Amino acid sequence: MFDTAGELLRQIRLGEDSALALRDVQFVGDTVNEPERSDLADELAALANTANGVVVLGVDDKTKDIVGIPLEKLRIVERWLQGICNDLIVPPLFCRIRNVSITVGKEERYLIRVDVPKSLMVHKSPGGFLYRIGSAKREMAPEVLLWLTQQRSQARIIRFDEQAVNSLHRLKVVKALWEKFRTPLSPADDEEFLLRSKLLTTDEDGNICPSVAGALMATEEPHLIIDNAYIQAVAYRGTERNAAYQSDSADIYGPLDRQIMDAYHFVTKNMQRFAVKAPMRQEIPQYSLQAVFEAIVNAVAHRDYSISLSKIRLHMFSDRLELFSPGSIPGTMTIESMPLRQACRNALVTSLLARCPLSIPDYRGDRTCIMDRRGEGVSIILTESRKLSGRMPEYRLIDDSELLLTIYAAQQPDTA
Repeated sequence: MFDTAGELLRQIRLGEDSALALRDVQFVGDTVNEPERSDLADELAALANTANGVVVLGVDDKTKDIVGIPLEKLRIVERWLQGICNDLIVPPLFCRIRNVSITVGKEERYLIRVDVPKSLMVHKSPGGFLYRIGSAKREMAPEVLLWLTQQRSQARIIRFDEQAVNSLHRLKVVKALWEKFRTPLSPADDEEFLLRSKLLTTDEDGNICPSVAGALMATEEPHLIIDNAYIQAVAYRGTERNAAYQSDSADIYGPLDRQIMDAYHFVTKNMQRFAVKAPMRQEIPQYSLQAVFEAIVNAVAHRDYSISLSKIRLHMFSDRLELFSPGSIPGTMTIESMPLRQACRNALVTSLLARCPLSIPDYRGDRTCIMDRRGEGVSIILTESRKLSGRMPEYRLIDDSELLLTIYAAQQPDTA
């Protein structure tokens, strides 16, 4: 929707409608003063309850003049928006926030564009349960609210990773990335194969679109389609999460199988190795690489991709490795039952990862593909890490919305 700057400008000139809302942004110091938080929350929720829509900040909704937002205040507005989506809308709203540069005359001006997809939930904002008709918001009548809730509940039966993303992204599905999933029994026709494998699907209007899994596995830049679908990797010299002690960092993008391998190589590059002579020279790694690999695979395969404001975080310290994965524990599992049970949030993603070849020459396990269908990952993480460091890794659930795995480092042997 309004995919190019030209299309967006043309729509702005036409003014607000059911799919477009315009708002100027005013500041008092470094605080957003207008629009009011509750007013914008109502606007966002109404769009999500109605259909795909866009909110553009930095445009006067009455004159349609592109006022812009000061460059140094874009980040302030972004954080302000994140707070609105998380704190004032129930359930929290999944949307995509982007900075946009527009040339007006000879001057470059900056806008913030918020893409609001038609939600699978019905959202309540400070103004109640609202929907959008033309450029206006209306509160839903009780019977409309009941009907919409039933419709959206039925839609949620479809797993999130099988749901459709915007049909404009169809051309971004790359044959070189999905060809590896083909088998001798697959249909010869490309589109038929992609639809049968659910890398493509159809939306409510019958348009052929990538699925969430298709975007994650078969596009070069899934983070531009599924917000925050990447890994933030940071290595610190000490034991503190402090930028002053940062020794290396990388934002790891690309299809999920590439993210897994690149994150694994980030760890191998930054971890220490200790040498002992007992009786022959032996190298002891800081972490069990088999455990690290399984941990990264699990984080990527099982994170909740519907949470748009969180990314996987891989943080290395001198004494431990921390891996944060967005989302609670899937199904009815608990921290205690994880080594014994198997549950899957993203069945399509995991089935595709189970068909991606493993390209680690010195991998100690017996598998040939990235994902293991036997559910042994957690057990490998626990046992292999404990063998090396003498300490059991720890899983912890943070605010019921993020899973933290801590793997403790091996201690440097006494060579005296």
